[in-house]
Amino acid sequence: MNQPAKRTVVITGASSGIGLASALEFARAGWHVIGTGRDPAHSAQGEAAIREAAGPDGRVDFLRGDFCDMADVKRIAGEIAGLTDRIDVLVNNAGGTRDAIYITNDGLEATFAANHLAPFLLTRELLPLLERAAADREAGAVRIIAVASSAHQHTPAMNWDDLQFRDGSAGAAYCQAKLANILYTRELNRRAADKGIIAQSMHPGMVDTNFASHGGKAMQDHFATHDAEGPEAAARTIFWLATSQEGGRDGGRYFHNQAEAPVAPQASDDAAAARLWQESEALLTGLGY
Repeated sequence: MNQPAKRTVVITGASSGIGLASALEFARAGWHVIGTGRDPAHSAQGEAAIREAAGPDGRVDFLRGDFCDMADVKRIAGEIAGLTDRIDVLVNNAGGTRDAIYITNDGLEATFAANHLAPFLLTRELLPLLERAAADREAGAVRIIAVASSAHQHTPAMNWDDLQFRDGSAGAAYCQAKLANILYTRELNRRAADKGIIAQSMHPGMVDTNFASHGGKAMQDHFATHDAEGPEAAARTIFWLATSQEGGRDGGRYFHNQAEAPVAPQASDDAAAARLWQESEALLTGLGY
């Protein structure tokens, strides 16, 4: 099999925080980095930093869009396809928490849209490029990594009667979305493994970014009273998952600090994972995607 000299990684939410720190890791290692960001100013600053890390021989592309908007997600997927014909690693990092329940222009709850449905749609659209890369490489070399969270432990099960948590709190909506990340990764791995693609999820830990500033008072208080570390540690785990032998075997697992970590029982429910896939497809179909 012929392996391309420069591998390509797509990192969502690469304008700051964990996404930016991860993009810097890949850029320094000589990868073609395709990043996405929402805020124009942060995106410009992040892109400049990644280009500097990549050096004169590096390749960096940066796309802008709002992952609460499914039209933006679809557009970005198309723009990525215009930049490369193959993707070796996709890092679904973009997301976050909110201070209240917001409804998007698509009629979706914003936390659910950005944290789960956007990566679901983006990954679906980019699968042909991932499959093309996998056809030229050994099984497990092409990987999809989801930035999840230990917050999934605080949701006892997916609330199928209120999947988007429209009638709950913003914090609870975030916890359910993070449970969705892990369940989706399990089902994605089950569907993609026979094509040589491995999907894994990870917990970044308490990271000192602007993450909590977008959340409610409880989230801000939680971060203010607990020690946090810089995003570089989480980025190292993401890069390790993308490049190590361990990250390329036995997909559908969950990691923290470059080691496999346990998940709550509700995050290893394969029936729930399969149902979440079906519910997500139905939502996108209803929106015309």
